[in-house]
This record gives sequence, C-alpha cells and structure tokens, in this order.
Amino acid sequence: MATPVTVELHRAMFGESRRTVAGSGSLRATAFRYPSGVAALAIENGAGTATLLPFQGQQIWDAHFLDRRLTMRSMFDEPRPTRDYLANYGAFFLHCGGTSMGNPGPADTHPLHGELPNLPYDTAQLVFGQDESGAYMELTGTARDTRAFHHDFIVRPCLRLYEEATAFEASIEVANKAGRPLPFLYLGHINFRPVDGGVLLDALRDDRAGIAFRQPQLAADVAEAVRAYHRAVADDPTSHRRIAPGVPVLPEMVATMMPAAGADGWTHALHRHPDGGADFVSHRPCELPYLVRWMTRGPDQDALGVSLPATAPPNGLAAATANGQLVWIAPGDAFRAEMRFGALDAAAARRMEDTIGSIRDLQASS
Repeated sequence: MATPVTVELHRAMFGESRRTVAGSGSLRATAFRYPSGVAALAIENGAGTATLLPFQGQQIWDAHFLDRRLTMRSMFDEPRPTRDYLANYGAFFLHCGGTSMGNPGPADTHPLHGELPNLPYDTAQLVFGQDESGAYMELTGTARDTRAFHHDFIVRPCLRLYEEATAFEASIEVANKAGRPLPFLYLGHINFRPVDGGVLLDALRDDRAGIAFRQPQLAADVAEAVRAYHRAVADDPTSHRRIAPGVPVLPEMVATMMPAAGADGWTHALHRHPDGGADFVSHRPCELPYLVRWMTRGPDQDALGVSLPATAPPNGLAAATANGQLVWIAPGDAFRAEMRFGALDAAAARRMEDTIGSIRDLQASS
C-alpha cells in the first residue's frame, strides 16, 4: 500500500474565496472561511459532502449523504468563534469532555460539556492514504489545554472518511502531560436530524433497570403536550423509541444506558427511517461504557442523539466523581476511544439490525 501523504493546514489557507487544498480520486478538500471568521474545510468523497472545522474542536459542522442532510436543525446558520458551548450550537459531531462533561449540577462550576467542544487547535493536518478498506482522507491535529495547578493535556483526534463511504470513523487520544493523574470524562456528541416515523433500535433492555431517564425541570407554564411526553417515557421506556410527528420534546429527553457488546467488541444503535434507510452509531463499550440518548424537538432545535458514547452519564463532574465514573489518566499515559457513525441505505440498515439482534441473543444466552 502507498505511504500516506500529509498536508499541513495553516490558518492563512482559509480566506473568503474557496481554495482547493488537496485531492485524490473522488476525495477532495476545499478551504474557506465563514463570514463569522471560522476556518472550514468542505470535503467530498463521491458519496456526499461534509464541512469540518479544523481549528475549532475539529468538529463536523455539517454532513450530507444519501441525498439528505444528516445534521440537526438549529438556530445557527454558521459556526461562531467561541469557547461557549451554547453560543456555537448545531454541529453534526463534536468531542465533549475533558476535566468535566455534561450539564453542570448544583455543586458544579464547570462549563457545559467541558473544554473539548470548541477547543482551539494548535496544528491541523489532512492525510490521504489507502488500506484494505480503500482510499481515505482524514483530518487530525493537536490541541493542548493547560491550567496551572489543575491540568495539562494534549488532544489528538482523527476523523476518517473513505472514498464512496456514507459514514465517518472517528477516534480521539488524550495524553496527560502533567505530573499527577488526570481525572477525565468524555462524550461523543453526534447530532442527527430526527425523521418523523423513525424507530430507535439497539441491544438494550426496555425496562427501568436498562434505561435511566433524567427528569427535566419544567417551568410552570410549560404546555401540557410537553409534560405528557416526559410522563410517557417515564411510564413506558419503550415509547421513546418511536419518533412521532408533532410531539414536542422540550427542553430535551436524556436517557443513559449501558449497552452490551457483540463478539467483536462493538455495539450499535440505529435510527431506522420509514423508507428503510437509517442513521447509526457504533462504538466499543470497553472504551466508552455508556450510551447516552438525547433528543430535542421544538421550534428552534430539532435533534436526535441516537447514541452519544460516553465514559459516564452527562450529569456533571460532581455526580461522576460521587459515582466513581471518572477515568484516571496516569502521567505520561493516554485515553483512547473510537466510534463510527453516519448514514445507511436500506440494505445496510437491515444488516446492522440483524447484528443488533445477534447481540441481543448473545446477551440473553449469557
């Protein structure tokens, strides 16, 4: 196989006019800068297109495959240059966590979802290569986050897209550069656009022992339809699997599960559409033991986290500490995890549904 070719990305490459950075076959990357000032890469692979933010969190801002937009709907039509999570809301995929993760609880002072989501990157590279799965293009880079008397870590993510593929392979490595152990949390936030009539499938048990719902704090003037939805999923966990049209999910639905793995070590979750196609997320529970499911449906946001693979429930640092869910990274050591996610046609969706059924059968027989 040919030696991979690396293209170093520099901020000066990203201007108002679009500029082709590199390409090979149907793989192509074009650099541009949003009016907001955020540098972006428009990539294509013969099957679809995506927009990546190489210097801001290495997010996937947007993705289009199988003739549809995968990305959630939000109030933001372009990314904003900020570290504030809610001031740049609506990406298709972003890394979350660091020294904290999730919604801060009453005893927490950390920012929503920690340091990683909009972390500024010191370096960014595009890599073109080929392996047994075909030709690929990947974005990687490094970012260092340091706070005196608290933490010092280096993040190296990798986002790979194969030629003609409709799904991404994502990984992350976080190395502890400090002289003491680093308490660490992580969540991969993958935000699909829900489809009316869709069904959520996974290898989880549909009972209160298998799914833990976080009850939202609802204002006194919240519509009865909103209250009815939250009552329904609390009373019958299976009801959350059906994406019914016209049902508001506000401010959000959050459920946490611990999925079983198949014989290959992977677990899978599907958002099956009425036409037979699907969205999916796959990960290894040995790396990320929790599957967080998230949904919000309303006038300003419409989003579905089919599976947000995580090291802990997204309930903030104090809760994770109290429940013994922190990952401790020794000095000089690193945390690593990987995920796959994207779109499937009807035939591929059926195959993955069969795989999920096999995991259920394996779980039932053990």
